[in-house]
Amino acid sequence: MSPSAGARVFAGIADRYDRLNRILSLGRDQAWRARVVARLPAGRLLDLGAGTGAANPLFGDREVVALDPSPEMLALDDAPHRVVGMGEALPFADASFDAVFSAYVFRNLESVSATAAEIARVLRPGGRAGIVDLGRPRHRVLAAMHRGATAVVLPLAGATIGARDEYAYLHRSLDRHPPPEELFADTALEVVETWRMGPFGFVWGAILTPRPMARR
Repeated sequence: MSPSAGARVFAGIADRYDRLNRILSLGRDQAWRARVVARLPAGRLLDLGAGTGAANPLFGDREVVALDPSPEMLALDDAPHRVVGMGEALPFADASFDAVFSAYVFRNLESVSATAAEIARVLRPGGRAGIVDLGRPRHRVLAAMHRGATAVVLPLAGATIGARDEYAYLHRSLDRHPPPEELFADTALEVVETWRMGPFGFVWGAILTPRPMARR
């Protein structure tokens, strides 16, 4: 998650980003986040790629630290602790968090492997990471249908808020983003559970834990 990727792409539309995402998800984006948050332990939580803080109402009484590479996004986040930073180099000590949450971020990362290693490093023993993101449906025919739809719908939707290029980028990023079972196969995080959500199952949730060898 670097300034050259997701941060720069969406910085200019920070104040409109969440509103359009709610429209595109037919109002289900918070429900998708909530299914992940419900599976995470209590305590101190890192919201990795927090953006404008859309998930904050779901965290309950957890102590939340919001991290994002985009100062423009983070300025709109009402979390009490906000840090500008990248997933590939988390500015936190080892074993600092009971949970890490991340929504719609991993397809924008410069290095999934480096970010997974950093998440494993900052999680306390027994800690878990919960991730929700987008991809193509598993079924080949549904994936083709979804690809055709997003090629038209996403740029048009983006154009309504002056962000056609940003949402054309989102369409392209879906083809580069494998399912979580593949995404984390050779990383410091081990998949505990995955599930699919949304039309055609194009949204996925995953719960992960550090592999034993990832502990430092």
